[in-house]
Amino acid sequence: MKLAIMQPYFFPYIGYFQLMNAVDEFVVYDNIKYTKEGWINRNRILVNGKDSYITIPLKKDSGSLDVKERFLAATWGTDRKKMLNRIKESYMKAPHFGTVYPLVESCVLFEEKNLFLFIYNSLIKIKEYIGIPTDVIVSSTVPINHELKAAEKVLAICKVRKAGTYINPIGGVGLYVKENFKKQGVDLYFIKTDDFSYEQLENKFVSQLSIIDVMMFNSKKEIKKMLELFTLK
Repeated sequence: MKLAIMQPYFFPYIGYFQLMNAVDEFVVYDNIKYTKEGWINRNRILVNGKDSYITIPLKKDSGSLDVKERFLAATWGTDRKKMLNRIKESYMKAPHFGTVYPLVESCVLFEEKNLFLFIYNSLIKIKEYIGIPTDVIVSSTVPINHELKAAEKVLAICKVRKAGTYINPIGGVGLYVKENFKKQGVDLYFIKTDDFSYEQLENKFVSQLSIIDVMMFNSKKEIKKMLELFTLK
């Protein structure tokens, strides 16, 4: 059984969904520290031919809290309308706007103030839209010692879920050692998204944007092909 583990990201780029599609079970961390400079509550879309951030504002709180303990700001009711307007104005001429915008809108308007649950909802909706069959599991529901860190925690989850293969994003090459995983009966692989492009109207291609961009400019059939454009190392 193949398994992957990731933080919850807001409308992540296609590499996130390539990883999800490449495994049998995809564990999403809810009991992991929120990191301000990461991709948990922000991503990039195409605005006037250039990349631009869209961000979920958060209620001010302690930096030591887990993602599942963070909440959206009180201003979100207004901010989400502004976000949707930016997305609409940026993509209204995209070929799949009519199908994709209602999906994006339903995610942004989801009535949930908890950060993890809000993002989790959008991940599941997009997974279903694209047609990814992988089971998604919330990390805190896995019966392990959640005080474990790094590779020890990953291996503990693999053991409980009976995974013989663990796939990690290529950025983790310096964090995990294949031999150490092999000793525990787990084959470790790293996934790297291949270089590819698609038409973004008349604009020069901007890569690694939010899955919103991919869905706006590509059909479900085209996206399914893109999910296979990666290399395992």
